Amino acid sequence: MVKENARHYTQGAERTEIITFSESEWLNSMTDQNHESSQDLQPRSPEGRPANELDAAGRSLSEALRWSFIILKIIMVVLVGLFLFSGFKTVGPGELALVLQFGKIRGLGEDRLLKPGLHWVFPYPIEEIIRIPTEKKVDLPIDSFWYYQSPAEISRGPKDTTRPGPTLNPIFDGYCITRSEKQSQTTSGSTSSDYNIVHCKWLLTYQIDKPELFFKSVYVEDEDVKPGEIYFDVMKESITPLLKNLFDDAVVTTMVNYTIDDVLTSYSGIPDGVGKLMQEKLNKIESGIKVVKVKLISPTWPRQVNDAFQALMSASQASQAAISQAESDAKVTLNEAASRAQEKISGAGAYRMKVVETARANAEYLQKLLPEYRKRPRLVLQRIYLDAIEYVLENADEKMIIQPTEGTGRKEVRIVISRDPTIKPKSKKEQSP
Repeated sequence: MVKENARHYTQGAERTEIITFSESEWLNSMTDQNHESSQDLQPRSPEGRPANELDAAGRSLSEALRWSFIILKIIMVVLVGLFLFSGFKTVGPGELALVLQFGKIRGLGEDRLLKPGLHWVFPYPIEEIIRIPTEKKVDLPIDSFWYYQSPAEISRGPKDTTRPGPTLNPIFDGYCITRSEKQSQTTSGSTSSDYNIVHCKWLLTYQIDKPELFFKSVYVEDEDVKPGEIYFDVMKESITPLLKNLFDDAVVTTMVNYTIDDVLTSYSGIPDGVGKLMQEKLNKIESGIKVVKVKLISPTWPRQVNDAFQALMSASQASQAAISQAESDAKVTLNEAASRAQEKISGAGAYRMKVVETARANAEYLQKLLPEYRKRPRLVLQRIYLDAIEYVLENADEKMIIQPTEGTGRKEVRIVISRDPTIKPKSKKEQSP
């Protein structure tokens, strides 16, 4: 670079020897050449820029990179904080939650379930929280055994007078089979009975009792819940077909053991039997669902035989009324006979006690008189005689003193048969108030 600059200066000097300039022009020319020479002596970039300009650009780039790294660190810290903060989960009232760690339930025993409140878990995809409502009771109406009704018939309510078809249509009409009479054992040991058709509606009330079993067997994935939908509503719709199928099977199995009279009149034990069988089926598949209550609603006979069934019911009611009246009369008669018998038994018992007490009193009396009798027997006998006469006279209704007739030499006693009606026996006087 120095050699090139020196050559440049030499060439400029030779040029001044050949070309003549004015003094002022020559001075200006030399000043420009010196300035260019000084610039040529400074370090330059491959593009030809001075080094001081490169230092300013490098410092600016370095400062920009430094601030970029600072902002990036802040963003990373914020993202990590948000990631950790997203691990706070809330379990609502009436809910229990399971924590899945890489797809498996975390914890042992009671620690596997999170109670209502605020909890922290590792954010997804490390851990995931599954909330399951356990205290909410759900009512599920079952109309599988009810006859078909059009929307217009349903709107008219139970007083609908629409005439049904001549026969049932098994494709549309639901019904249940019951026995006509109580089961009777034949000599061969088999059961024989006619069957009847009954329409009925049911109401099943259930709740989730064991969240872990429910999650393993029946749980509905959150992905099935669309925006704007509530998970609990989607869950109910998802498990409803399963519950209806199990309930229908329990009803069919239970109702066949009862008569149509049991269903139409005293059906208090039938829902309990259906609920018990339904719970057994749910436990068998480990569903984690508990049957809270089963209710039988509006059992009725087929509409096609309404008149005949009404006549049968009237005759059955009259027969039952006659049987009830006969049983009532029998109870009254038995009660009266029992009352009279009890009176007789009581009177006999009282008389027995009176005789015993009298004999005991006489025995005590004679025991007391025995010493005196041994001393003076005639005096004691005379006293006993006088006491007897006094007792007789005291309790006699009428007293008559008979004196012997003088001068006739004979004794006569005259008694008036027609006594005075105004004289009442002492016993009746004592009984009168």
